[in-house]
Amino acid sequence: MGVDEFRAAGRVVGDALAGVVAVVRDTHRAIADRAFTALGPAANPIRAVHGVIAGGVYATVLTAHAVLPRVAGIAVGHGWRPEQAPLSGHRAGRMTLAVVNGLWGDTLIGRHPELATPMTVRAHDADVPLTAAALRAAFPAASPRIALFVHGLCETEEYWSLAAHRHGTGPTTLGSRLRRDLACTPVYLRFNSGLHVSDNGLRLSALIEELVRHWPVTVREITLIGHSMGGLVIRSASEQGATAGHRWVPLVTHVVYLGTPHRGAPLARGVHVAAWLLARYPESRPVAGLLARRSAGVQDLGYGALVEPDWRDADPDALPSDRCTDLPFLPQAEHHFIGATLAQRHDGPLGAVLGDLFVPYRSAAGIGAGTRRSLPFDPGNGRHLGGLHHFDLLNHPAVHDQVCAWLAGPPPAVAAGDRR
Repeated sequence: MGVDEFRAAGRVVGDALAGVVAVVRDTHRAIADRAFTALGPAANPIRAVHGVIAGGVYATVLTAHAVLPRVAGIAVGHGWRPEQAPLSGHRAGRMTLAVVNGLWGDTLIGRHPELATPMTVRAHDADVPLTAAALRAAFPAASPRIALFVHGLCETEEYWSLAAHRHGTGPTTLGSRLRRDLACTPVYLRFNSGLHVSDNGLRLSALIEELVRHWPVTVREITLIGHSMGGLVIRSASEQGATAGHRWVPLVTHVVYLGTPHRGAPLARGVHVAAWLLARYPESRPVAGLLARRSAGVQDLGYGALVEPDWRDADPDALPSDRCTDLPFLPQAEHHFIGATLAQRHDGPLGAVLGDLFVPYRSAAGIGAGTRRSLPFDPGNGRHLGGLHHFDLLNHPAVHDQVCAWLAGPPPAVAAGDRR
């Protein structure tokens, strides 16, 4: 695995550098073409010489930037020994791979599958196979109450313990609080966040079905907790799991969304608009092509696409538009959200514009235009935290306290027909 990772990393770096050189080359070519066209036929001899020289230089640079990282990856992989940690065996390597998966995860599946992150349960810094024996070994104190944590874009399960020293929580995380206070067993996932939300939703629904089937004790309650994109993946999994009749769906009693862009993320829409504008002009079209290579997961964040029809027939080169499907909440569960803003007030100008840096409060709260895509959160099931940013929501004591308070309340009433 270590050899494959290093070699694949060399190919990825080579592709990335070659892509940057190609953008510079194509931009140079477009600018030169405009200039020579303006000068007219008299400039044709100079244009021809310029093309030969520039083409030779760029071909040399392009080859060097594409080949050298690949050779380095092969060399490092050749020198790797089984007793050494692979690229994913280091924290910095894992976080780098998470970013690469988030930004280009769908491309990795086809071109560099060694670096594409599968959706897996994680425990003790290792993948946990969904078998009875493996789950029993990984969770020896398994309880009938599961709290499943689903991370966001470019993240891993390790993000749920970030910044503990800054927040003064020490080793305490939301998962450890739920275990200590409510006898919930925290279960963490890692997945390729660059895939479509609907694809990850399908995978998540199948994973939870197997998790429940092989859990060491009979599962009585499931709490789903998602940060950012993770909340969208949970909503997609819930819809697809309910449609498929999966037995885990009626076991869900609470769903908690932390900074989830239910109505989309302006930054993702902004990248789409920038790519559309840059594609209008030959000189900037190469940069537009580079932006267009962003992952399907990033594209889905524009308006919070949840199911395949939301993106299947969309024109990736057109201006973005909100054509996403309204999906109902799971009827038997309590649904909660926490949204943050850098400003102390979410309804002031600064709070409305900056949000938590990535997600506006109205999007985290599921507030749409009129009834269009407005989510039916019950009064008391939402919370605003001022003075925090997007990643503070992963492991902040105020989040711990609020989620524990919600989950400690009486379980939601479930109609007889809801538990299939």
